Amino acid sequence: MKNSSLLGLQQVQPELMAMQSPGCYWVTCQRQEDARHFIRQVISAQQSATLISADEAPRALLTPTPAAGPDRIPLFSLPKNKKSLLKLDSDLARTLSNKSGLVLFYTDSLLWDKLSAEELTLWMKRIRRVITKKAFTFLIITFGSTIINLRDNLQRYFRQIDGVAHLEFQQDSWQYRINWWYSTDRLLADRALRLKQHNECFIAVNEKEQPEPLSRDDVTHYLADKIVLEGAPPLSKQWVLFADNEQVFSRAQQASAATVIFSLTHTEEINSLAKRVHSLRRSRGNGLKIVIREMKTSLRYSDERLLLACGVNAIVPSTAPMSRFLTTLEGLQGLQFSRHVPGNLDALISALQPLQQKGYLRLDAFCLAVSQLMSNTLLPENDKGLLVALRPVPELKTEQILTLCKPRRYGDLVTTLDDRVYLFLSSCRFNDLDTALTFIFSLPHDQLFANRVLWFEDHQILAEVGKIKNVVPDSLREMPLLMESTTVEKITTGATRMPLRRIPQPVSLNLEGKRR
Repeated sequence: MKNSSLLGLQQVQPELMAMQSPGCYWVTCQRQEDARHFIRQVISAQQSATLISADEAPRALLTPTPAAGPDRIPLFSLPKNKKSLLKLDSDLARTLSNKSGLVLFYTDSLLWDKLSAEELTLWMKRIRRVITKKAFTFLIITFGSTIINLRDNLQRYFRQIDGVAHLEFQQDSWQYRINWWYSTDRLLADRALRLKQHNECFIAVNEKEQPEPLSRDDVTHYLADKIVLEGAPPLSKQWVLFADNEQVFSRAQQASAATVIFSLTHTEEINSLAKRVHSLRRSRGNGLKIVIREMKTSLRYSDERLLLACGVNAIVPSTAPMSRFLTTLEGLQGLQFSRHVPGNLDALISALQPLQQKGYLRLDAFCLAVSQLMSNTLLPENDKGLLVALRPVPELKTEQILTLCKPRRYGDLVTTLDDRVYLFLSSCRFNDLDTALTFIFSLPHDQLFANRVLWFEDHQILAEVGKIKNVVPDSLREMPLLMESTTVEKITTGATRMPLRRIPQPVSLNLEGKRR
């Protein structure tokens, strides 16, 4: 049997975390703080370990000090560039001995983006030769915003990598997904564990099977807001229609396996609808089928993700005809909801809708808010929103444009720079841009602007924000804007106020002197 070491996860079967020597394993983490905790827990379970960091000082990764582990840990730093990464195999061959034990390599996912597919393939082959020659276990731990692309690319290296797993944060717990894991002559694949943290250690949660509904007597029943049928009467005796979503929710609190259908007409209803869905899913179990039918275009994909995370089975878009809606309902029958729904709704909303600001922001605050959103690893890569620069037509000034700009969604921000208006539309996709601009501006946007420039990829948005965040235009210094959260109420300059509208004053005319 080959020598092996363990990851150190608590209450996890040894075969799911044993790493053979020689062997190469790769664990990707959604968040940097999870990667740091994971490293310390792995080192705590080792008798000998070496730590290489290509992101921050390796000593900082061991703070606080691991509860157990080797007395002496060799620490190495790798410059965060492509040249150093490509030479790592020769550095390992020169530096490591045959008694190195477990070697951990901590990196940001952005470092791997610098390698082409051919370069990564050659790198894996060279590293594999060094691992075999020196007979050590190599564990790569990677975090970052581009982790999804990296995980997809790793699927091609089944022969070079003995194990690939992913640690994903889910608000109140973590999911540890194993793509494949080879240890002690056994190959395991497609496994998922739920973990919790205690004293900064990941511990497996013993999940009980979801209990069956208390009753299935209502499995054929449909509880719906009457608006979803577009004025049609109940389709059968099993259909019960209600005047609004609140009445649907009240009746659904007594259901076990029925199909519950809510309507969505306005953007303002999304959070209240999310609370109702979350409450039903947590209290009534997985037998309930919860459907939302969008009656008007209201949802962005972040809203859809929030509703799905709260426990919705299906969302029917406003563009779907009645026939498609009914087909969707038919397809849900007999299915059981299987996704995990976190217990803390507030944490779920803050994670999926992190920007709780809207409307005008000063240039520096605008850049800070957008930069923070771009660095959020819980949001999809290259799908966090749009940055749009709009240049008004010559007849209009940016101040006049702001009075017409009324963002209503949280995450929709606006600022000005010289003669341009910058809009950041959170969770808005390219094909929805015109629709979003139509709702934001009170006049047709194609008549307000001479041209526009659009950025939609994360690195493009960050690059543009980097260009403008250090710019302090004269207009910003001389004209602070006093605004409400969503619109401009008043514009003043530091020295001169805009002229007030004259108010007519009554005048009494003495006509006595003109009488003859």
